[in-house]
Amino acid sequence: MASTENPAAIIAYGLENASDWWEEVNNSPVWQNRIFHILAGLYGLVAVVALIQLVRIELRVPEYGWTTQKVFHFLNFAVNTVRSLVFVFRQNVQRIEPEIFQHVLIDMPSLAFFTTYALLALFWAEIYYQARTVSTDGLKPTFYTINAVVYAIQVKL
Repeated sequence: MASTENPAAIIAYGLENASDWWEEVNNSPVWQNRIFHILAGLYGLVAVVALIQLVRIELRVPEYGWTTQKVFHFLNFAVNTVRSLVFVFRQNVQRIEPEIFQHVLIDMPSLAFFTTYALLALFWAEIYYQARTVSTDGLKPTFYTINAVVYAIQVKL
C-alpha cells in the first residue's frame, strides 16, 4: 500500500514550526541581551580597527595635521564607539529622562555616520575635480551646508 503522506503538508508543517524560533528569540530577554552584546562587540571591533588605522596614519605622517583620511577614521571610531556603548548600556539608556536625551543619544551616531560618508563623498569629489582640473573651491562649503541642513532637520523633528 502506498504512503498517504502529502509532501506539501509536510513542508507546510515544517515552515509553521520554523517560525516558532523567532517567537522564542523575540520574547526572550536572554536572547535579546545576547544579540545586543554581540552587536556591541562588533561595533566595538570596528571602532578599534578605526582607531588603529588613525594611530598608524598619524605615526606615519604627523606633519600633515587633520587630513580627510584621518577625520574619516576618527568619525568612524567615534560613531562605532558610541553605538557600542549604547548597545552595552541599552537598559540604562532606556531609563534616561527626559526622553529627548534618549533620542539624542541614539540618533547622534546616525548623524555622525551621515557626516562620515558625506566626507567620503567629498574626498572622491575632490579627486575627480582635481583629475579634471576643475576648481574644488565650492565642494567644502557644499559639504558643510548639506550637513548643516541635515542636522537642522533632525533638530526640528
